[in-house]
Formats: sequence, structure tokens, C-alpha cells
Amino acid sequence: MDPKGVRVLSQRFFIYMFLPGIPWIRYHGTYKTLNINLIWAGKDPASGVDSIGTIPSALATYAAIQALEPDLIINAGTAGGFKAKGASIGDVFIVSDCAFHDRRIPIPVLDIYEVGVPQAFETPNLTRELNLKAVVIAYVANLMKVPTIFVKFVTNIVDAGKPILEEFLQNLVALTITLDLAIKQVIHFINGKYLFEL
Repeated sequence: MDPKGVRVLSQRFFIYMFLPGIPWIRYHGTYKTLNINLIWAGKDPASGVDSIGTIPSALATYAAIQALEPDLIINAGTAGGFKAKGASIGDVFIVSDCAFHDRRIPIPVLDIYEVGVPQAFETPNLTRELNLKAVVIAYVANLMKVPTIFVKFVTNIVDAGKPILEEFLQNLVALTITLDLAIKQVIHFINGKYLFEL
């Protein structure tokens, strides 16, 4: 329990609910009136490192929606920020827009996959900012009609001239505490509300 008395997962256990050999793990618990399922993509069986990136994100999102039929998805993670846009290391954003930003499809009809902008769930009562990550989760959730909120914290400044990976790794562990607190605040805010109240 944190100093404000927010306990996000009252029952901390994991259940393998996916097919054998799939590394994804489900943690389940409750917070007041909320049933919370945390899906971790686990370790990649081929490399032994955390399963990150667009493919594990899209597949885990699809499988979790199929298995759990959630009312809402909250995706939490890291993001690079732009100093020119006023971002600083440690800033936490509630994302309102997502965009494909690394696709190269030179076919006009398919350009939606190059610069597509799936919408995050509108949360006018939470702070909203533009983010360029988590677009595959927004895409899958939009296809399956599940509202999604993205909570991202800035681990590196893209336009600062520092090596991105070095700055990311330097800040990741310390800033995880910041993200943890932000997620607890979001969950506390959501509890007892209808989607239209967010």
C-alpha cells in the first residue's frame, strides 16, 4: 500500500491464460469496485529478453481482449519526448492521439498504415497530450471496440542530442516509480465512474 492508501492489486497472483509456449502472463486483482488484469508480455522465448515492440504488443492486446472482454484498457509505458515541444525527463502524459511513425509503405491507398492516427479514448477530465507510441494497441483496441487510455512517461529527449538508448537506460529505473504513482492515480480516478465521466 502506498502512502495515499491506494492498493492497485489486492490479490497478486498470476495465471497462465494463454496457449502453452506463449510467454504472456496475466496478473489479476481488485481495487475497490474494479477488476484489474495486468498483462505482461513476458520474456521472448528465442532471445530471453522482455517481449517489447509492436508485434508482441498487438498480439497480446488481441489475445487479452478475446480472453477477458475488458471494458477499458490502460496501456502504461515509456515515450521519448521533444524538448522543442516542452517535454522534460519524468513528465507523465495521458495520450489523446497515437500515430504510426515508422512505417514505409509507398502505396497511396495504404498510406493510412504509414501515417494512421487511431484515436485514444477521449478523457477530457484527465490531462491529454500527443504521443507517437502504442499505436498498435490503439489499432487493435479500436478494431475490437475497446476504449483505451495511454499513460506514458518521458525517459529520453529525442531532440536533445544525447544518445537515445543511453539516456533511456539511465532514466528507466528511477522513472518507473513515477509511472507507478501515475497509474495508481488514474485507477483511483476511474473507480466508480462510467466511461463518459472520464
